[in-house]
Amino acid sequence: MVNFRLKTYNKNKRVLLKIVNMKMKTKFTLFMLFCLICFSRVFSQNSKNVMSEGYYNIWNEQVQNKINAEIEKNRKSEAVLKFEDLPAGSQVKVEQISHDFLFGGNIFLFGDCGSPVKNKKYEDTFGDLFNAATVPFYWKTLEPIRGKPRYEVGSSYEYRRPPTDPVVEFCESKGINMNGHAIIYGQPQFGPPVWMPDNRKEMEPYFEDHIRDLAERYKRRIQRWDVVNEPTDQANRGLIPDDYTYKSFLWAMKYFPDSVIFNINDSDMHWDMTLYRRYLEIVRNLIDRGIRINNVGLQMHIFNPEESKKIANGADILTPKKIYERLDLMSEPGRPIHVSEVTISAPDDTDTGKQIQAEITKNLYRLWFSYPNVMGITWWNVVDGGAAPGEPSISGIYDKELRPKPVYYLLDELINKEWKTEATLKASSDGVIKFRGFKGRYVVSWNDKSGNKKQREFDLLKDGDGF
Repeated sequence: MVNFRLKTYNKNKRVLLKIVNMKMKTKFTLFMLFCLICFSRVFSQNSKNVMSEGYYNIWNEQVQNKINAEIEKNRKSEAVLKFEDLPAGSQVKVEQISHDFLFGGNIFLFGDCGSPVKNKKYEDTFGDLFNAATVPFYWKTLEPIRGKPRYEVGSSYEYRRPPTDPVVEFCESKGINMNGHAIIYGQPQFGPPVWMPDNRKEMEPYFEDHIRDLAERYKRRIQRWDVVNEPTDQANRGLIPDDYTYKSFLWAMKYFPDSVIFNINDSDMHWDMTLYRRYLEIVRNLIDRGIRINNVGLQMHIFNPEESKKIANGADILTPKKIYERLDLMSEPGRPIHVSEVTISAPDDTDTGKQIQAEITKNLYRLWFSYPNVMGITWWNVVDGGAAPGEPSISGIYDKELRPKPVYYLLDELINKEWKTEATLKASSDGVIKFRGFKGRYVVSWNDKSGNKKQREFDLLKDGDGF
């Protein structure tokens, strides 16, 4: 009898301990979940607290609703998929694998981040986050010695100007869309080489030869070129051929394949409208004279960290109204707009400063992405400290050690999650599936009647695309 009671006691004890352990685990799990929710709320609240009420009055609910509606309208299309051997109710998975819209960064620090590990992290950005890259072709550093251009591996070192062949080969290997920047740049600091003759007319054959050499070397490999960079401010140009913008485009049209896209690149969204109208006149004049301009580049540089602080405090700077006004004006020639150079400096290197950088980025990127005539956005300096002299050292999406900053995670969330479509759908009785998704390339997966796995890819660029 005592034996039986002892066994029963031990059995009940074990059961009781299991129940207690289960309750403790449940409580611990609930506690951890509670902590996670609290942390998320605190982080979200902190993110909101770094911006003033004045900032959110500018980027208000009405503005956000307009942006949301325009993203839905302009960045998505209706897909139609027709299956021949698919039972009604079958599940079909659709997954977007690339964007039609170009999200890019300049790739000026290729191979120059300080270590193989950092270089690999930098390279992975192109593909993991960005599907486009701006490759440096500044003539002054590309050909510092006449007749000895720095195309190949082993060329002389120039900071932020890697030899171009390895960069092009890397981008090709990862399917990265490239923009050559820039064939001709009139500013003395970055413009024609120092060996150029000191005579406008005598310079012209060198300009034509340079354009021809690039066309013959790269042909169709580089999809887009900034043929002329920043032609508006003629007062600060160095010695350069007369009518050089027109002539440079003319030579580019002569030597490059027709499939290559030609851009003109200038302006800053801080400019007043008189300067923008001057830029517009240059674009229109070139088009009227028969020049092929495919894209118009608009830049936006917050170079001064103090400006970011002012924006966070609700200053009347880079407001939705001002940005729309400039986008509307520069859409008048009927050419797509490339937001070609984006610098958003943090106000300082604190956690708060980094959150301010991310919040400013979020609203600007959302507005640009929503605008129907914008075809791409390019972040300028990807790494802190990797900027040109005079540009801010805290405007990267990575810090100097290649650690992602809040702005990196923000862009990753937008580009790779919020603005990508993935869904599991059911086939109708006629074997048709319809869905509305972001424009880009898709892979579709399903099982046929025999249970065999099937896959097919297609591009969704307009309503009705599919297979």
